[in-house]
Amino acid sequence: MWIKIAVQEIGPITLVAFRALFGLLFGVVVIFIQRVRWPRDFRTWFPLLVLGLTNVAIPFFLISWGEKSIDSAVASVLDATVPLFTILIAHYLLRDDKITLPKMMGLLIGFAGVVVLMSKDLLHASTSSLLGQAAVILASVFYAVSSVYVRKTTEDTPGILRSAVPLISATVTMWLATLIFESPVKIPQLGITWVALLWLGIFGSGLAFVMAYYLIHEIGPTRTTMVTYLFPLGGVLLGVTFLHEELTWQLITGAILIVLSLIVANWQPKEIREGRQVTSGS
Repeated sequence: MWIKIAVQEIGPITLVAFRALFGLLFGVVVIFIQRVRWPRDFRTWFPLLVLGLTNVAIPFFLISWGEKSIDSAVASVLDATVPLFTILIAHYLLRDDKITLPKMMGLLIGFAGVVVLMSKDLLHASTSSLLGQAAVILASVFYAVSSVYVRKTTEDTPGILRSAVPLISATVTMWLATLIFESPVKIPQLGITWVALLWLGIFGSGLAFVMAYYLIHEIGPTRTTMVTYLFPLGGVLLGVTFLHEELTWQLITGAILIVLSLIVANWQPKEIREGRQVTSGS
């Protein structure tokens, strides 16, 4: 919703540049308040700076570019492929996030929910660029790879550093892209645009990355990336609530399927749960 408000006045790349900048400033303030030490070795800096490119700058740019030639409904469905790519990559690179029947069923049910949710818009999609679709799918692959990379390389890194340091390389990259592709840079004049940018930067990037990276280490990349199923659901619900858009059967059915997918993907047999409790107790 805030992205839709912001792009009424500024370009998508400029939006991402401001978003990354405000997210970085939020992280820096929290680091100083909590007196967290900045990394002092290249081994810690390197994966975090890489994440700024693979998890922020590159996918944001690909999605912004791709959505110029495809409808948002198509983009939502393609974006929902993130957990499907993630479970395939995690299965081979991580020991504790393997493909299981509940996970696979949950992912497929959730993907079906997104398709049903956006089906009305998909039927009326006016543009269908293969390059645009490929760009959004490639962004999904970058997100999937990044989530596994986070799990393998940042386990001992404080949460706020996982969020703030990647935004350094993301901010630099996106402002360079803004100067190249959207020059001269347009400074927002409307107060509501600044509110949107601050919200997206502080909550949608700075704080959200802290929680996302925490979840990747707690419950694994596959289940964490299932949040992409909630994005279109949240957008449609906001449209119904604040923009008085129509409450359709697609919304109700899609919402049920998405919620059900989260329950199924997180279901664990009783014997496994008890085994983990015994292990943690000992």
